[in-house]
Amino acid sequence: MDSYGAILRRAREEKKITVETAAKETSISQRYIEALESENTAVFHGEAYVVGFLRNYSDYLGVDSVRLTKLYHAALVQESPVPEGLIEKPRPTYFVPAIVTGAIVIVAAAVLTALYLVVYRPKQIAKQNEYAVSNKVQQKTYELDSKPLNERLYIGDQILVPTHSGNVMLTVASDTDSRLGLQTPIGLQYFDLSETRELDIDGDSAVDLLIDVWEVSSNKNSRGAEVYIMLKDGTAVAENIDETSIPLMASQKANQTIVLEDNRAYPFTLNASFRNPCVFRYAVDRKDSVENYYTNGDAVTMTANNKTRVWISNGNTVKFQVIAGGRAHDLEIAKAGEVVVEDIKWIRSDDNRYRLVVEALD
Repeated sequence: MDSYGAILRRAREEKKITVETAAKETSISQRYIEALESENTAVFHGEAYVVGFLRNYSDYLGVDSVRLTKLYHAALVQESPVPEGLIEKPRPTYFVPAIVTGAIVIVAAAVLTALYLVVYRPKQIAKQNEYAVSNKVQQKTYELDSKPLNERLYIGDQILVPTHSGNVMLTVASDTDSRLGLQTPIGLQYFDLSETRELDIDGDSAVDLLIDVWEVSSNKNSRGAEVYIMLKDGTAVAENIDETSIPLMASQKANQTIVLEDNRAYPFTLNASFRNPCVFRYAVDRKDSVENYYTNGDAVTMTANNKTRVWISNGNTVKFQVIAGGRAHDLEIAKAGEVVVEDIKWIRSDDNRYRLVVEALD
C-alpha cells in the first residue's frame, strides 16, 4: 500500500512541478514539502502542523486530502513504540507462578493499549487538530498591505505578508496559551500581552513587521488574540499629507508633550484600549466626532494625517499608544477621575522640523 509521502511525490512529479515551484505557489516552506514527501515529521512543531500542511499540499496537487490524512494517522499508530508490558522476557521454566503473573500483566497491558489506540488516541488527535482540521472553514486569511491590520486572530488564521523576497505566510499557532504564537519561516515566535516587537520574517536582516498584542486570554484559546500588525514602512507614506495645513509653532508650549520629531510629517495611528467603563469621544482630522460608551476590553483605532482630538470622561480608564514612523509610543494622558480633552497632532517649527505632540486643552 502506498504511503502518503510516496503519493505526494508521485503526484508532484507527474505534474512536472519542482519542489521550489510548489513552495512558492503554496507559501509552504521547501523543507516542509520535502519533509512531507519523505514522511519526516520530526521537523514539524506538532501534529496540527503536519495535518494542516498535508491538507494544503494535497489540495494543491489535486490529491484526496482526506485519504492522505488517514494514511498519515495509520502510519503514526504503526510507528508508536511497543509498550514495555507487551515485551515478554524469558522466565525460568520451573517458575510457574511468575509465568502466570507475567501472562496476566501482558493481557492487561494489551487491553490498556487497545483502549488507548481505540478510544483515547483518536480523541487526542481530534483535539490537537481541532483548529487545523475540523474548524478549517472558520479560518481566515488576511493580506497585509500599507494599511495596518487590527483584527482578533484565532488559531489557524493566516496572514499573507509581502516582502522584498516574495510573499510570506504567517500562521497563528495551535499551542498558543496566554500569549500569541505565530508560525513563521524563521520558526515559531511568541508574543506576550502588551508586547510590541519588530520582526524579520524572511531572514534578510531587515525588519519587516511591527507586531503589538493588545489582548489575549490567559486560559481560553477560543477567544483569540487582539493584535495590531503593521509593515515596517507602512506609515512612511506622506503623499497625502498637506504639510502647509500643519500649524507653525516657534517653541514648545507648556501644555505640550513631544512624542517624536522628524524632518517630515506622515500619517499616524492612535490606539485606545479601555481598562474600565467611560464615555469616549474622538474626531480625526476634520471629520465629524464619534462618541460611544466603552467598557473593559474594548478598543478603538484611529488613523489620522494631521490631528486626532479625544474627550475622556475618566482619564485613567484608557491606555493610549501612538504608532508613527514604524515605532510604537505609549502615552499617559491623564490621572484617574479627570475629564480630559487632548489633541495628538503634528506641529511645525520655524526650522521646518515636524513634531508629533500631545496637547492638553482647557
